[in-house]
Amino acid sequence: MSLNVHPISAFEDNYIWSIHNQQYCVVVDPGDATPVIEYCKNEQLTLVAILITHHHSDHTGGINTLLEAYPDIPVYGPQNPKIQQITHKLNDGDRIELPVLKINLSIMEVPGHTLDHITYYGEDCLFCGDTLFSAGCGRLFEGTPLQMYQSLAKFTALPSKTKVYCTHEYTLANIKFARAVEPDNPALVEYENWAVQQRANNLPTLPSTLEKEQNINPFLRCNIETVVASVNCKQAQQLTSEEAVFASLRHWKDNF
Repeated sequence: MSLNVHPISAFEDNYIWSIHNQQYCVVVDPGDATPVIEYCKNEQLTLVAILITHHHSDHTGGINTLLEAYPDIPVYGPQNPKIQQITHKLNDGDRIELPVLKINLSIMEVPGHTLDHITYYGEDCLFCGDTLFSAGCGRLFEGTPLQMYQSLAKFTALPSKTKVYCTHEYTLANIKFARAVEPDNPALVEYENWAVQQRANNLPTLPSTLEKEQNINPFLRCNIETVVASVNCKQAQQLTSEEAVFASLRHWKDNF
């Protein structure tokens, strides 16, 4: 079966993803409870579970209020005592079943953005929090460049048709950086034109797909000659590994 997934907008650029059928829904990273409660009321849905990818407050801030509105629902998340509301702590390789939606999701630990970051994958859908963005990747607040590089490699091993549900609308800003890295990438030029039109119409640029990201996202293209050449030119040195190219890209983006 294919999942029904809907973005619930929160704050300036967050998306809280709702996985739903005609009666029940699960939400991913509810940083704010109010838009979730309004969405459930308007769509006549009952919230039955919460999925958390990492501990940042814009992904966890709405949990308590949602538990007041929907008592005793399970909260899935990483092995992090900072998130005290988690009832099901998850490890790499775990699988969770959401029976009312008839879906199973597998868990990947993906340190980099934070050390506790996990993702949920199933039914050709990847709920990747702040690890992978369209045309970009998460900033390294706690992890190392090598950890993030290895985490992203877990994603590229998934089927190319996998839909990418990240949690921020950062696409246009990420494209500006990607164009600086690969100004002549035709797939990127085409994607930018599409993304500009989407945002002009107040529509999300997400979900993306892994196939699309591997064609336009410099952080997934550290083995591509044009990306390597651009990084080497920027750094005025000859980098010898994909991991080093990734680290230089991330440093470049941090100061872009």
